[in-house]
Amino acid sequence: MVREFKLPDVGEGVAEGEIVRWLVEPGDEVSEDQPVAEVETDKAVVEVPSPVDGSVKELLAEEGEVVPVGDVIITFEVEGEEPAEEEESEPEAGEPTEREGKREPTEIDGKPAVTRADAGEDRRAAGTEDEEAPTGSKRVFAPPNVRRLARELGIDVSSVEGSGPGGRISEGDVRAAAEGDEDEPEVEESEKGPRGLEEGLESAVSRSGEREGTQQSEAADRERTLAAPATRRLAEEQGVDLNAVPTDETRDGEPFVTPEAVREYAEARRAAPTDTAEAATAGAEAETGPREREEREPYRGIRRTIGRQMEHSKYTAPHVTHHDTAQVERLVDARRELKAIAEKRGVRLTYMPFVMKAIVAALKQHPYLNSSLDEESEEVVVKNYYNVGIAVATDAGLMVPVVEDVDEKGLLQLASEVNELAQKARERSISREEMQGGTFTITNFGAIGGEYATPIINHPEVAILGLGELRERPIVEEGESETPKASRGASGETASRVVPAHTLPLSLSIDHRIVDGAVAAEFTNTLVEYLENPNLLLLE
Repeated sequence: MVREFKLPDVGEGVAEGEIVRWLVEPGDEVSEDQPVAEVETDKAVVEVPSPVDGSVKELLAEEGEVVPVGDVIITFEVEGEEPAEEEESEPEAGEPTEREGKREPTEIDGKPAVTRADAGEDRRAAGTEDEEAPTGSKRVFAPPNVRRLARELGIDVSSVEGSGPGGRISEGDVRAAAEGDEDEPEVEESEKGPRGLEEGLESAVSRSGEREGTQQSEAADRERTLAAPATRRLAEEQGVDLNAVPTDETRDGEPFVTPEAVREYAEARRAAPTDTAEAATAGAEAETGPREREEREPYRGIRRTIGRQMEHSKYTAPHVTHHDTAQVERLVDARRELKAIAEKRGVRLTYMPFVMKAIVAALKQHPYLNSSLDEESEEVVVKNYYNVGIAVATDAGLMVPVVEDVDEKGLLQLASEVNELAQKARERSISREEMQGGTFTITNFGAIGGEYATPIINHPEVAILGLGELRERPIVEEGESETPKASRGASGETASRVVPAHTLPLSLSIDHRIVDGAVAAEFTNTLVEYLENPNLLLLE
């Protein structure tokens, strides 16, 4: 019996999804709840499970195709039941076709229509239909596009070791096998280590290469590497073998690679290419020819959702941005003292938890910045709980994980939660619930350079704080002058001097419907006081 499976509603409000990758192919045996496809919605990448025990009959959508929720994407032959006999004759007029509720037209604009079945026959007649690779007793996991590539390169797909989850074979595995470098992936550049946005306000510092030799050796010896689907897609786009990317991280005892590590490795290879890399690049340019003057990419998924949210916020709430600067020498000293203690407890302590605690202390004194506007009932909703969102840059765009009840948590707990949520956001494994319920948002553009900006409010919140780069800058410091009193100004003022000091630029955007400019300035003054004197947080 043939069972049709429609694209389910994989999240509240989701109307469509893009088939990122098929995890099965026609003829594969599947069990109930086994993932059969990776689907990208406007929220995240999710795995779609099989609803039955059986075998895959047909894939009805191509990888990269956007499918509305409710459309049939795959059919199964249900185990233990006789498969439905295919009708060779044309159905009678008015009779439904094999797929319930979906009838294929026989004519379009007066011309015979080519149906999916006709196209399949044409492919088989032309010898281009996907072939079942000879596998013997070995189970081969490879999607149709990988099998096609293996045939084009003359590679027996059953002889290729897969680097994906469960031994799944990727295009990179097939290419590596064709080049004869599968067992010894080339690792030429030093591992620089990813610099995450959640590292907060630390200046960009290149990691030393003291572990370079060990990490390169470990990367070369790896036969399997774990990574999120988005990371694998990025590696393919960058032409990077995941097994060659150095990493210190592990998941379930296996090496785990992040998108940042892939980018760093790809950039390092481009910065110092070897003769082999140069030859490969020259060959690629010869094959592809000159680049097009313009390139077009689909505007959909998470990028489109972010764009619509930004547009709605900007055109709903009148934005005003207030700028200030905090001199944070004491904060730098406090973090330096506590960092080593945190590392002993297995927590990487950045400046972000200090900033979050200072923000909450300031919000308690200026509650209207921790509110929202209920436009329907025309009421201002002042919130007595403090859920702080942290903007995180990902491959798909900006995501805002929310740390709940910041006022009830210590620095180490906040640091641990921020690090975990940021990593989940980059891996696209974060849930909708973990990005909802925020009352105030922080965006740290200083992590990639910059001092001031005009951040867009994360509607329906009424304020967002932008953090510039924390670094030493020249400041004017007043002090006693060694110059004789007679040489001082007529007013008797003491002389000043310019000295270096750690400063933190602040950019606070507010919804001017709820928050006045004077209130924004008062809030910022309070925040600066806590940042410049972090010991005051002990009184909160």
